[in-house]
Amino acid sequence: MSLDDKSKRRLLTFSVILIFLAIPFFTEDIIYRVIAAVILVIYVGFIIFLRDSSKQEELPQIVDNRLEEPTIYRTNTYETDSGEDFKIVSKNKTIEIITSDNFHTNIPKSERGDVFKPADFKKNFESIVLEELPKDINQDEQFGFVLEKILSVIKDAYTAHTAAFFWYNSKRKRLTLERYVSVSTQITKQKFELENDILGKIVQTEEPEILTDITSNAEVDNLRYYNQPQGIKSFVGIPLFYGKALTGILVLDSKMNDAFGIEQVYSLGKIVRVISVIINLFEEKFAESQAEQRLKTLVEIFSYERKYESESELFQAIETAVHGLLDWDVFTIVTYEPVEHKFKTAKIVNKTSLKYIGHGLVIDLTGTLVGRAILSSTPVKIDDTSSADIPPRFAKNEGFNFDGSFLAVPLVYDEQNYGVLCFESLKKNVYSNSEVAFIKSATKIFAFVLHSYSSLTILRSFVSHDIETKALNYDSFLERFTVDLVKSRDLTLQGAVALIKVDELLEQQSLFEGDPFPKVFRAVAQMIREEMTPFNLFGRINEKVFAVYFFNTTPKDVFLWAEKLRIKIARKPIAVVSKQSTFTVSIGVASTIGKIDAREIIDNAQLALKKAIEKGGNSVKSTN
Repeated sequence: MSLDDKSKRRLLTFSVILIFLAIPFFTEDIIYRVIAAVILVIYVGFIIFLRDSSKQEELPQIVDNRLEEPTIYRTNTYETDSGEDFKIVSKNKTIEIITSDNFHTNIPKSERGDVFKPADFKKNFESIVLEELPKDINQDEQFGFVLEKILSVIKDAYTAHTAAFFWYNSKRKRLTLERYVSVSTQITKQKFELENDILGKIVQTEEPEILTDITSNAEVDNLRYYNQPQGIKSFVGIPLFYGKALTGILVLDSKMNDAFGIEQVYSLGKIVRVISVIINLFEEKFAESQAEQRLKTLVEIFSYERKYESESELFQAIETAVHGLLDWDVFTIVTYEPVEHKFKTAKIVNKTSLKYIGHGLVIDLTGTLVGRAILSSTPVKIDDTSSADIPPRFAKNEGFNFDGSFLAVPLVYDEQNYGVLCFESLKKNVYSNSEVAFIKSATKIFAFVLHSYSSLTILRSFVSHDIETKALNYDSFLERFTVDLVKSRDLTLQGAVALIKVDELLEQQSLFEGDPFPKVFRAVAQMIREEMTPFNLFGRINEKVFAVYFFNTTPKDVFLWAEKLRIKIARKPIAVVSKQSTFTVSIGVASTIGKIDAREIIDNAQLALKKAIEKGGNSVKSTN
């Protein structure tokens, strides 16, 4: 058998080694021996290096950081009969290959090795971090919004099935589910009486509780916030303290066994502390904003521009004020009627769809809550009006059912009762003692306003002239006008009345700060007075209309007088603040010949005035 090339090379290599080994035995020269030994060592080392390199090449190749499995070939030890052989046919696959066509295509990976970001990455992120609070919501709803976001983060971070937060009412021994984030839809917000379940144990011990293996039978009794079993296996509850008192409970549960441990309790404790700090910040923010709103409301009552010409305007101002002072669902103003010597409901604002009392209801002073507030001049606060022993609010036969909280605050000034402000809420225990004390102090302002209005009304009834323009008021003008009409008829004299109205100041109002009408009205009154004679009657019959009666003057002459006055007013600038502008009037003239009914004549003059206004203003019209 002939040797192959590989065997011949090995034999030659071994022969060279033998030659170098034999040199020391055939020479006695020490130099030759050392040289032979060095060459032999180098030669053997070189052979070993080449041998290791060849073995390294035979090892499996590492591609893409994965060790490829060596391909194993099997040789059949038998031959199949004709027609019995088979082949495995694979489905055609599209193999991704980088070619010159797609070599420069962008690969979804940054050069720094960052995670690939989708096209809408920034938009989605901004929608989360820049989400705004819902508008027109109160403090409780704002806190609920923030709490729900926190629960959502906690649920995802701890891979929980449900994350929920309960308020604890120590006075009523009751838990209220405030907010929750859950995979389940079998949860409803409700109140739970304190029992000997896991939540009750947390309240009693004031320390966290963990359940790691909840049986299906025990789930219903312990996790009462579910409407039906969910297959929950693990539970953790963390108490929340506010002002060193247990105020709430943070709850997490899971469908996995041993999902929560001591480490989770400690980390959740830090989160609960953050929630208590947020509650404190909300309380401080609410107190500051509420104080600012209340101050603004009370100052608005005494606004310089505000004038209460009627009871309806006054009641509307009080209603607007109490919106910023207290939360309520129904607001009622009770006032004293001096003519009838009775207290009656004067204004009712009902935000709900529930039945309530009507306007003008007489208050029963005995056996009612409002009657008790009137007789004692002391606020009456009822935290739960659904109790059977609570008397009716306004009258014994009021006939409505309205469960919640009720507050009646009497309006007392200078030891005189002007009425009662009544607040009603659908929620129980809404009004605290501190709020009642504040409202009691604040309502002294309302009582003073009512006192001032009633005193002014009484004084006006004794005064015959308008305080602002010095013209006769309506009643005085009508009385003296009637006397002159009787004289004119008996003496067979002519006469006429002119009604003068300042045209609307729509264009001019934008030029001035505030309302320019009072200044303009006084200026017009002065110009009218300058054109009158001692035989004329000058009166103010309503807020914007003057009346001038001409005794023993023909209607034609009165019409000419009215035209002269119209031109004079239109041409004379009136100074308002630091600006000057011109204004116009419309005038209606009616004859008084043969008539003694003052109201009828004024109605005729108003028809003529209406025609002048419909023409566009700055004109004079007459009627017989």
